[in-house]
Amino acid sequence: MPNGTADDLWPELPYAEWSGTCEALHLWTQIVGKVRLAQTPWLNHSWQTPLYVTSRGLTTGPIPGNGRYFDIEFDFVAHVLRLRNDTKDLTLTLRPMSVAEFYAQAMDALGRLETPVSIFAAPNELPEATPFPQDTVLRSYDPVWANHFWRVLVQADRIFKTFRTGFLGKASPVHFFWGSFDLAVTRFSGRRAPLHPGGVPHLPDTVVREAYSHEVSSAGFWPGGSDGQDAAFYSYAYPEPPGFREHSVVPEAAYFDTKLGEFILPYADVRKAENPDSILTEFLTSTYSAAADTAHWDRSALECSIGQPRHPRLVR
Repeated sequence: MPNGTADDLWPELPYAEWSGTCEALHLWTQIVGKVRLAQTPWLNHSWQTPLYVTSRGLTTGPIPGNGRYFDIEFDFVAHVLRLRNDTKDLTLTLRPMSVAEFYAQAMDALGRLETPVSIFAAPNELPEATPFPQDTVLRSYDPVWANHFWRVLVQADRIFKTFRTGFLGKASPVHFFWGSFDLAVTRFSGRRAPLHPGGVPHLPDTVVREAYSHEVSSAGFWPGGSDGQDAAFYSYAYPEPPGFREHSVVPEAAYFDTKLGEFILPYADVRKAENPDSILTEFLTSTYSAAADTAHWDRSALECSIGQPRHPRLVR
């Protein structure tokens, strides 16, 4: 069982201890995310489909259906999946179950909301893509680890949103991509990028190429997974400019992972730091600088001071 209390802002999240719950949530969030994907018009870089961190979990935000809105939220405090519109509020208990059972329950609840939705019922961006109705293996769900995961997302979301305020150019919302299962924020130089080669497992190349149509510096939080790797913050540039991976970044715990092609800052080093906010901000700032400097972005035109509550940005 994990250590710490509900008051621990930066709880432990070793992948080996919560891998079963992590794998279940990755697949369950794909089902919920695909509902939003099926109902909303395409927005640049797939921005119409991610989930968003809330005060209790992850939400789709409002989804159009039959002339009204509905939404779906993973509540990692009460440990339910909440589906609601203006007339009904339904909850499904989050507990150990198969992907097939979760899928059946979610689709049934949408029918009871009178907003039935048909989705592409198989995972994306995973090596194996067993269709959801056929995935009958019992999956773990530990409410304590699920709560830890959400509390880390809250801290990452808070700092990412502050970091985002220091950029005048095009920048993504802070959002949670259910395909890659990470929280991300992306800055754009404004220049077109070369055509992406594609090749992401079980994801159409057209989607990848549209996502990376323009030059980016992207950072995020990934809760762990492949090859048993633990949770980490990351930062990469596309296309990767010459000298990017050799550029000096901070804090000392950060390094460039040649296999992943991105800078990595282990989550464990952030949570044990005297000032986690500070070292994470240093990582975001220095890795963005590495991308912007080596790719020769027009930094004076794209950047501004970090936003402060109640203080409009001064324009002279």
